[in-house]
Amino acid sequence: MELPKLNFQETFDFKFKKDKDKFFIYDLIRKTYLLLTPEEWVRQHWVHYYLTVKAYSASALITEKKIVLNGLTKRIDLLITEKTEPVILIECKAPHIKLTEKTFEQTARYNSVIGAKEIILTNGLQHINAYYEDGQYRFYKPE
Repeated sequence: MELPKLNFQETFDFKFKKDKDKFFIYDLIRKTYLLLTPEEWVRQHWVHYYLTVKAYSASALITEKKIVLNGLTKRIDLLITEKTEPVILIECKAPHIKLTEKTFEQTARYNSVIGAKEIILTNGLQHINAYYEDGQYRFYKPE
């Protein structure tokens, strides 16, 4: 399987397995192999980033959490917490998905339920970072 090189300075040590004609990637949070989709490839980079580079504990990362938005059940991709409080909501798209105002608005709607201080919208190649303060999002470039 040909996986695109994503926009991370670090290189992570992923575990893969193949079953029949499908590839799987090991999720350090759920401690199981997950089907390796383009979106999962992006999510696992962020999981490894927060565990290895930022040194968060696995218990501070929540994946695939169900939320109810306007009566519909949705799932958030990754939530970083500190002392169980939501801090960073990360919405992952496949690398071929263009990040637009519409995809950012989707992430912001999810965050209206979650209440994280920061959101990251990413397709692995491009990352859009924003802080939520004073009722609005302020975009920034991480250092």
